Amino acid sequence: MRQVLLLNATFEPLTTLSLRRAIVLVLREKADVIHRDRRGAVLRSASRTMDVPSVIRLRRYVRIPYRSRIPLTRAALMRRDDYRCAYCGQRAETIDHVIPRSRGGTHTWENCVASCMSCNHRKADKLLEELGWTLRVTPVVPRGAHWRLIGAHLAGDPQWAPYLEEAAA
Repeated sequence: MRQVLLLNATFEPLTTLSLRRAIVLVLREKADVIHRDRRGAVLRSASRTMDVPSVIRLRRYVRIPYRSRIPLTRAALMRRDDYRCAYCGQRAETIDHVIPRSRGGTHTWENCVASCMSCNHRKADKLLEELGWTLRVTPVVPRGAHWRLIGAHLAGDPQWAPYLEEAAA
C-alpha cells in the first residue's frame, strides 16, 4: 500500500500513514497537500478530482510527548546497524544479544546488535571474550526525531528527502 509522509504544522516529520488516511485528513480539511505524487496519479469521484498526495502537512500543530528513549524494535535495530552483521559485516538477518539473556544480558539498545545467521549460531550463548570476537561498532541508543519514521527511508518517495534530512540534523 502506498504511504504518505505526514508533517506537523511546523514541517517536522511525524510519521508515515496510508494513502487512505491521508486522503481523509485532506478531505476533512485537517491537512494540506505539500507534494503531489510524482507519477501524476489522480483520484476521482462523482463530484471531485484530487491529485494523490506524497507529503501532507497538518493545519494545526500537534504536540508530541517527549519520549526519552526510542523503542527497541527489530526494524529500528536493523536500520541502526545498516542491515550488517556486527561481527562479520555480512547481511544481517537476526538480532543477537551481546551478553546473552541466559547470562543476565538485557534486551536493550546497548546489548542488541544485528547479526547474520551464521554468526548468531556460532556465538550461541557465549560471551565475546570466550570466542575471541570483537564488535565492528559499539551498540548505542539512536537519537533524533527521524527515528519515529522507521522504514521511511526504505519505502519512501524521493520528495520526502528534504523533510527527513532536516529531521535527522
